[in-house]
Amino acid sequence: MLKFLATLVLAVMCAGTVLAQGSDELKKKQAEIQDEIDELRRSLNDTKKNTKAGLGQLNMIKKKLRLREQAITNISDQIDVINGSIGQSRNEITRLRTELDTLKVQYEKSVVYAYKNRSNYDFLNFIFSASNFNDALRRIEYLKSYRRYREQQAVSIRNTQDLLQGKISTLENSRKEKDDVLAKQEKEKKVLDGERREKDDFVKNLKSRERELSKELTVKAKADLKLKSAIRAAIDREIKAARAKAEAEEKAKAKALADAREKARKADAAANKPATSTSPSNPVAAAPAKPVEKPAAAPVRKESVLEATPEGVAISGGFEKNRGKLPWPVEKCNIKIHFGTYGIDGTNLRGNNPGLTLETEVGAVVKAVYEGKVTQIFDLDGNWVVLVQHGKYFTTYSNLSAVSVSKNQEVVAGQMLGRAAANDDGNGEIDFLLLQENRNLDPETWIRRR
Repeated sequence: MLKFLATLVLAVMCAGTVLAQGSDELKKKQAEIQDEIDELRRSLNDTKKNTKAGLGQLNMIKKKLRLREQAITNISDQIDVINGSIGQSRNEITRLRTELDTLKVQYEKSVVYAYKNRSNYDFLNFIFSASNFNDALRRIEYLKSYRRYREQQAVSIRNTQDLLQGKISTLENSRKEKDDVLAKQEKEKKVLDGERREKDDFVKNLKSRERELSKELTVKAKADLKLKSAIRAAIDREIKAARAKAEAEEKAKAKALADAREKARKADAAANKPATSTSPSNPVAAAPAKPVEKPAAAPVRKESVLEATPEGVAISGGFEKNRGKLPWPVEKCNIKIHFGTYGIDGTNLRGNNPGLTLETEVGAVVKAVYEGKVTQIFDLDGNWVVLVQHGKYFTTYSNLSAVSVSKNQEVVAGQMLGRAAANDDGNGEIDFLLLQENRNLDPETWIRRR
């Protein structure tokens, strides 16, 4: 009986632990989402004070909406967990009540039996009616075990009653928690409705500034074209230099091999030259020289001329392995414009961004996302651009007010490259590009998610 009760207690505890873990994880995630919303709201308020309506603010508003929707979904998941806990508690209460009723019936029967056989005469008569001494001892042990059984029944009833009361309390707490979470969800939905109206009003504002925004996009497109051309030229120079170096090394290897073969040929010719002799003996034909076996060439990865060296292959491979794990170039920033084609809500304006445009604080530290070599530093319209090579990959950091590295310097991940300059609105801003040779890639698929 006690063994069954222990098993029941263990099952109840394990099930409750699993549900508690799921609930704790959801609450932790909810807190993280709320922290991100609060940080975004502060950034948005600061931006509104300093600048007019623009893409940066619009993307922050849209991101805040997405986070709010995630928060509501998270609350729905919490409600599902609570409903599961309520259902489980109800099932356990039903099972415990059934078990308690069974224990009470069994205990009642044992009490009735004990009452009917309560006199000392009946007790002694049961013992002395034994057929022999050993049988009498067995009967005494039976009476003792029966008494222990009744005591265990009483303990089981008390423990089951405690479990039942605990489960009833858990059920009441779960119901209260569900009411609180439902109220929170309703509040979040009202906030979401307000934020949607905020977005609609903001889009109307942008619509009224469509001509002005069109000019801004035209300026950005020209700046992007100039940046891409400068980067392409710089990378082309690196590829040309790497190709020339590889060709020179190949020519040097070919010349060394030809010289070695010529030296071997001359040595063979000297060894096979007939010796001068006074005796008229027949010359013995020299054995033909054995051809020199060439060692099998090791497989070489030649996907790119920038990987012609083992170091180039290693750093390219390491960069690829860190896809989705690279750090952000700026610690605190918001994505103003995503990679690729984009449009402005409420307008017919379209653009194409070669990388990520990140809004941050003026003077924010800009860091390398991976180890590599600074191959180019150049001025573009009064601000600095740093180009870092990682094998066949390149990262560029533009719109820097100051630079803290030099050309051909080796850098490590997280090392400061410079500081963010201000954009036309007075906010800090950088453009972060990622390329495989001269092909632009989406940086968001390479940097870690926040």
